[in-house]
Amino acid sequence: MIEIKVPAVGESITEVTLLKWNKQKGDYVERDEVIAELESEKATFEVNAEKAGVIQYTAAEGDSLKIGDVLASIDETAAKPATATPKETPAVPAAKEDKPAPVTEAPVAAVSNDIKATPVASAIIADKKLDPKSVTPTGYQGKIMKEDVMAALTHPGQKSYEGQELFSRNTRTEKMSNLRKTISRRLVEAKNTTAMLTTFNEVDMSRIMEVRNKYKDKFKEIHGVGLGFMSFFAKACAIALGEWPSVNGYIDGDQLIYHDYADISIAVSTPRGLTVPVIRNAESLSMADIEKKVVELAGKARDSKLTTEDLTGGSFTITNGGVFGSLLSTPIINIPQSAILGMHKIEERPVALNGQVVIRPMMYLALSYDHRIIDGRESVSFLVRVKELLENPDLLLFGKDPVKTLLGV
Repeated sequence: MIEIKVPAVGESITEVTLLKWNKQKGDYVERDEVIAELESEKATFEVNAEKAGVIQYTAAEGDSLKIGDVLASIDETAAKPATATPKETPAVPAAKEDKPAPVTEAPVAAVSNDIKATPVASAIIADKKLDPKSVTPTGYQGKIMKEDVMAALTHPGQKSYEGQELFSRNTRTEKMSNLRKTISRRLVEAKNTTAMLTTFNEVDMSRIMEVRNKYKDKFKEIHGVGLGFMSFFAKACAIALGEWPSVNGYIDGDQLIYHDYADISIAVSTPRGLTVPVIRNAESLSMADIEKKVVELAGKARDSKLTTEDLTGGSFTITNGGVFGSLLSTPIINIPQSAILGMHKIEERPVALNGQVVIRPMMYLALSYDHRIIDGRESVSFLVRVKELLENPDLLLFGKDPVKTLLGV
C-alpha cells in the first residue's frame, strides 16, 4: 500500500483545496493516470497515480489540505480486473416499410434541443409561443412539466430563480475557495497599500476595425488564429511602457524596480474566479504570436490548466471589461505591479472631427496607477501615447510616424 500525498507547488503555498476526484473509490488506476485535481491560491493542478492498483480515498472533495497531507492510498498488490467480454446483441428484425410506427407523442421541434420538456409541455410552449427560459422547471433533472408551463402562463412576468418557487426566501452557503480567498486578500491589499489613482481617455477604434475587417480572413488563413483587439492593445502598451518606464516598474521596500521588457498580464474571468496569466516579452512578439498566446492562456484558464509559471510575474496588466458590456470602470492594480489598463465596450458615439459632428466607434480607456511611483504627467502621457498608437496602427510597426521618420522631423 502506497500513500499519495499533496505535492509541494510553490514556496509560499501551504494549503490547497481538493476540487474533485477523477476516479471512484475502489477503482483500478494505471500508473501516471490523473486521479484528482487540486487548487492552490494561484492555480489548479493535477495529481497522478504513482503506481498502478486499487485506489482508496482519505480526503473528500472540498477539503482543505496541507502540503504533505495524504490524499489517497493505492493497493499496488491488487490484481487488475479482467476486461469484460461484451455480449452479443441479438439482431433486431427490420421494420416493415408498409407499417410505419404510429406517432404517440406530440412533436417537440418547437423547443430547442437543449431545453428538456415533456411532450405536452412542449406542445403548449409552441402553441403559446412561450420562451422556455421564462418557465421554471420542477421535473427530474430540470425537465419542464405541464404544470410549470401553466404556472408561467398564469403568472406572466413573474419568475423565480432556477429551482425555486415564487416568493422563495432561500439562502445558500458555500465555502470560499483558496483562489477566491487570494483574490479577496490581494484586492484589499492593493487598495490599502498603494496610492491608487485613475486617469481616463477615449480612443477612436475606426482604424483598428478597418484593419481587422480588411485582413482578418487572411490573418487567420496564414496564422491559424483570429485577429482580435488584444494584440493591438498589447503592442501599443509594450511600446508605451518602453517610453514611460515608471509605469512598467514597482516599489520594493525603498527600492524602485524597473523592467526593460514588457511582461503583460491579461485578466481572464473563469467560473472559479479571476486569473491573470502572463504574456512574456510582448515587445518582442509579433501580432500573431500575441494572439496565439492569448488563445492558449484563455483556454488553459477555462480548463483550469494554468500553471504557477503561467501566473508568475507580469510587469503590467490589461483587463477587458468591455466583453461583459462595461462602458467605464476603474480597475484595481494587480500588485506588486504599479499600473493596469482597463478596456471597455466599443460604442458608436457622436464626436467632433474637423468641425463636423460624426459618428465613430469609441472606447473609453482607464489607467489605474500607483501615484507613489508614477506621477500624473507620466500616467497621462502614457495613456495619451497608447491612444495615439491605437488610432494610428501604422505606428505600431516602428513606434514612430513613417513619414516623420523619413524626413527626420
